[in-house]
Amino acid sequence: MENQQKSPLAVPASQGISWLMQSLALIRMQAGRLLFIAVFLQVILGLTSIPVIGLLIIISVPGFSAGILEAFDVTRRGGFPGINLLFRPLVSGTHTGRLVLMGLLVFVVGVVSISLLLSGSDNVLNPELLARIEQGDVEAINQLDLEALRKLVMAFLVGLAISGTLSYFTIPLIWFGNRKLGTALAEGIRALLINWKAFLVLTLGLIVSLIPVSLLTGLLLGLAGTGGLVSFVVMGLIMILILAYQMLIFGTQYCAYRDVFGIDTVDEPPQQDSDGQFVA
Repeated sequence: MENQQKSPLAVPASQGISWLMQSLALIRMQAGRLLFIAVFLQVILGLTSIPVIGLLIIISVPGFSAGILEAFDVTRRGGFPGINLLFRPLVSGTHTGRLVLMGLLVFVVGVVSISLLLSGSDNVLNPELLARIEQGDVEAINQLDLEALRKLVMAFLVGLAISGTLSYFTIPLIWFGNRKLGTALAEGIRALLINWKAFLVLTLGLIVSLIPVSLLTGLLLGLAGTGGLVSFVVMGLIMILILAYQMLIFGTQYCAYRDVFGIDTVDEPPQQDSDGQFVA
């Protein structure tokens, strides 16, 4: 891992597209392994509905995110990323506490921001109604008026935007750069502001790339209505498609961090552990 204390660099706006292309190239190198890690993470996140355990998983998300970034780093250096990388940041001593604190911060900020945006919307905040929506009950969604639904979507997007802004560079700065939480937050936000043009281009690129993903997902959902084995296979394909897009975003995060903070210019071969897995 990197321990270099470097200030964020200013990159040209066109670098946003470059990050997207670099991410695609990394995914092609180890598509199967990276997608398997993503699937495994989704299985873990599926346990968030369990009391206590769910909260522990939520505040561990920055640690899992650092693990995925580590998997991209291993891939870039010619290694073979394994599931063990997903948990490495959470058992790394000093980094563990910082990443968990980051998880708590994101959780609190997200809850507060969403609660403020939904204040006065009792219908949206109805726990029973929200539980039914989470379970995929379409009729529960129909019980929301358009204004309430708009507030719900906006609150989710704002909460996601705030969480993403706080954690985008903070997580890799803690894990790769060995920064303390406060320093990582300040440097990360500063880096985003300095390179806002590049991130605007990256955002537009991700939106454009989302169009074919959305169209293909819509087509597959139409096939899923046939039921039986075909429906099961189609839903599996939809999950893979969504996870591939999610990994594309993680890849751009890793590539952006490398460029903006100028980490290792010399490629070092990944080490190989006793089980034959390549690790960082």
